[in-house]
Amino acid sequence: MIHPQYNLFKEKQEQLINQPNAIDQHQVNNIYDRYVNPILTRHHVPIEWRFDLNQETNPYFMERLMVNAVFNAGAIYFNDKFYLVVRLEGADRKSIFALASSPTGIDHFRFERLIEWDDLDPQETNRYDMRLVKHEDGYIYGLYCAEKKDLSVNDTSSALADVGLVRTADLVTWTKLPNLKTKASQQRNVVLHPEFIDGHYGFYTRPQDGFIDVGSGGGIAFGLSRDMNNPKIDVEKVVSGRKYHTVYEYKNGQGPTPIKTEKGWLHLAHGVRNTADGLRYVLYMFATDLKDPTQVIAKPSGYFIAPYGAERTGDVSNVVFSNGWVTKDQEVFIYYASSDTRLHVATSTISKLVDYVFNTPQEVYRSQDSTEQRQQLIKQNQILKENTTHVKNHR
Repeated sequence: MIHPQYNLFKEKQEQLINQPNAIDQHQVNNIYDRYVNPILTRHHVPIEWRFDLNQETNPYFMERLMVNAVFNAGAIYFNDKFYLVVRLEGADRKSIFALASSPTGIDHFRFERLIEWDDLDPQETNRYDMRLVKHEDGYIYGLYCAEKKDLSVNDTSSALADVGLVRTADLVTWTKLPNLKTKASQQRNVVLHPEFIDGHYGFYTRPQDGFIDVGSGGGIAFGLSRDMNNPKIDVEKVVSGRKYHTVYEYKNGQGPTPIKTEKGWLHLAHGVRNTADGLRYVLYMFATDLKDPTQVIAKPSGYFIAPYGAERTGDVSNVVFSNGWVTKDQEVFIYYASSDTRLHVATSTISKLVDYVFNTPQEVYRSQDSTEQRQQLIKQNQILKENTTHVKNHR
């Protein structure tokens, strides 16, 4: 017999799922719109995925398999719906992938199914942060961090980060491919370029020495592989490196796959700096050449999105992270997680993002130069105001 509390829980959850979202009018920069509500939280996870509904085996209607957080989702627009492959973290720390969809892209997200494939790597302990890429070859690829124990170290916390690869044609049946091989000891935040480069598959990588610390890793890099059945990169070239006293001083990584525009490829990445309160993650943007994605042609200064308000608190506070965005017509839906706890959306347009990336002043690296840069804006605005007043007075 189904427990009588099930219907009460289900009704509350349906109210949550069907709640309309709205633009947050208190956060306006005319680059993008933030929204009032997160699009997915642990409370959106189906009751049937967490509770044993049987009154006999669960008389107190306890949550048998608790969910800690839902965050860091890959995204794609497919068959007239917005789909997210969500990182769903249980109370046991294990992350699994779950498919959620929405007809609007900003609200009414509903979990559909867990994502599974053949277990070909028994050493893989944890998996997370999938990037979804619709490639020119016709497949949808999923690239994720495949974590396993570092057996060369005699402790219980050292780990290795590999690049897991899967592909699908329908988001239902997934095929496991061999992990990507590079010369780096560890890799995170690897993303597939959506088009062939001279007949090769292009990958944005982030080589690093340790599981958390990048060590000698130079930043976001790019490399080529001949095929996906034996993916291997021999040479990696740094595209967006780290630099002292910037938002990407400590480390950085590619977010979702870049968006192609007439002026270049638009990139969304995360940058990390250390603070007295730990690592702070923000998002930043840059553009690369259409013919050569290793050549950066525009890069605004500072961050694009940073933690704001309630986004600042969570399991890993002061963090925003994105591994998924979607374009529909000319609109861009940017999916980002806050503090490793919940998922949000921000919306913009391709024309706005192109304007932002190509026309926002670039990083000048010194306070003296930053002062002059802002002073120049103040002066040109003052001249404009004076000229406008002068014209009005002579009408």
